[in-house]
Amino acid sequence: MRIDGRKNDELRKVKITRDFIKSAEGSVLVEFGETKVICTASVTDDIPSFLKGTGSGWVTAEYSMLPRSAQTRIPRDAVKGKVNGRSQEIQRLIGRSLRSVIDMKKLGEKSIIIDADVMQADGGTRTAAITGSFIALYDAITLMMQNKDVKENPVRGFLAAISTGVNSSGEEILDLNYSEDSSAQVDMNIVMTDSGEFVEVQSSAEKKTFNETKLLKMIELGKKGIMELISIQKKTLGL
Repeated sequence: MRIDGRKNDELRKVKITRDFIKSAEGSVLVEFGETKVICTASVTDDIPSFLKGTGSGWVTAEYSMLPRSAQTRIPRDAVKGKVNGRSQEIQRLIGRSLRSVIDMKKLGEKSIIIDADVMQADGGTRTAAITGSFIALYDAITLMMQNKDVKENPVRGFLAAISTGVNSSGEEILDLNYSEDSSAQVDMNIVMTDSGEFVEVQSSAEKKTFNETKLLKMIELGKKGIMELISIQKKTLGL
């Protein structure tokens, strides 16, 4: 039994609240236990210069943690004058993940910018951000279709992400909270589509190396968790 009473293969309580920011084309508040992330999708006519004239659109992301989302205050990037390395890594991951399930030609020469802002961090902020951002993106595209800004639905499939790892006792666990993540022997983040295809797998030995058996167990746990998350996404959308 884990710190919060969950089984090793059990997700935290997941809640996705749509239309959280009324001014955005798509927005959600996504909650993985005590981790809470606001995800918004904004539609613009600006596209990267390398795409102009190609008929293709673009999906990109920005990620940040509010100053008191963590145990100690995090200085704002605007004050520091640059985006920190961790935020850059995560926002690129979010962008890559979302682009994997969007047909850019069907999107047309428009950009959708995802903003993922962590209100409260208790582990798994990047996986919560990806899972929530997909719903914000989906809602933004639905609105574009209603407004005749796109002719065909560019969404090729659903997408979610989850963390797995090996805890300090050597057991494979799903959806790590902060206390589990900070003491884990191994940490893994998995992004996957509803067809069971991988978008990205990030894994590293934090305190101890791991073998192929543990690797495969973590992947199986991740697949289980992601399919549950995609079911929650579809239920949230009324599908």
